[in-house]
Amino acid sequence: MRFMVFVKSSAQSEAGVMPDEKMLCEMGKYNAQLIAEGAMLAGDGLQASSKGARVRTSAGKTRQIDGPFAEANELVGGYWLLQLPSLEEATRWLERAPFPSGEIEIRPLYEPADFALDAAEQPGIQAPTPPARIPGTKRYLSMLKADKFTEAGGAPSPKLLNEMGALMEEMAKAGVLLSGEGLKPSREGKRISYDGPKPRVIDGPFAEAKELIAGVSLIQTRSLSEALTWSRRMLEIHMRGVGATEGEVEVRAMHELEDFPVSPEEKPDGWRAREQSFRERGAH
Repeated sequence: MRFMVFVKSSAQSEAGVMPDEKMLCEMGKYNAQLIAEGAMLAGDGLQASSKGARVRTSAGKTRQIDGPFAEANELVGGYWLLQLPSLEEATRWLERAPFPSGEIEIRPLYEPADFALDAAEQPGIQAPTPPARIPGTKRYLSMLKADKFTEAGGAPSPKLLNEMGALMEEMAKAGVLLSGEGLKPSREGKRISYDGPKPRVIDGPFAEAKELIAGVSLIQTRSLSEALTWSRRMLEIHMRGVGATEGEVEVRAMHELEDFPVSPEEKPDGWRAREQSFRERGAH
């Protein structure tokens, strides 16, 4: 099974405070364990919401809302994409994550087999093989917010799947789409809080639907404005497909290695070298 794991933001990450050398080393070692287990497919950090924006549609009107956003404890600060046998196994791994405080959310992903479609319709669900990174572009995570339909676990219609699949194919051919995933309802997920003597596991569902994520797309564009244009099209297709009158998508800039200042404490074979190796091997 595949799982999207969201790491919640903090006041520090929203202020642009980068992790210290000790935390970066501990996280690098933890990621190395996940990769050695064959569990880590991807993982990245998001820049502060001040470098992102939202597109919100309500009552037939669409507007752009520039960051920063106030609800830091509900914002996403980073993610892992993991592949493990079960939610229980994913939970056991994440209880060992080197967080002194904070919260994560674990959500299973939809797979093609989850959709009861004819074989001829299956290709519309998934995008083609993603393109390579394009020089001069920046990476953004586009997050489709949950709504009543996605939280109810409703099966999307073949028309919706094919329309979204066609857009993803267009994005891949344009060199924009790196990956895209749909998340199962929060009732099938868990949260882990690290604010205590030991991690505390909380079962879904979760009440704050307006801040829950229903789908994610990793895209590369030359500007935030271009990323928002593509994301707005994804939102329009989703809303039209489920008959929603309200919807929102949030677009956040991703951290790159060069965003992390060089510390005098760094070692030549330390976290930065390990992180570079992860990226070159395709783990990010």
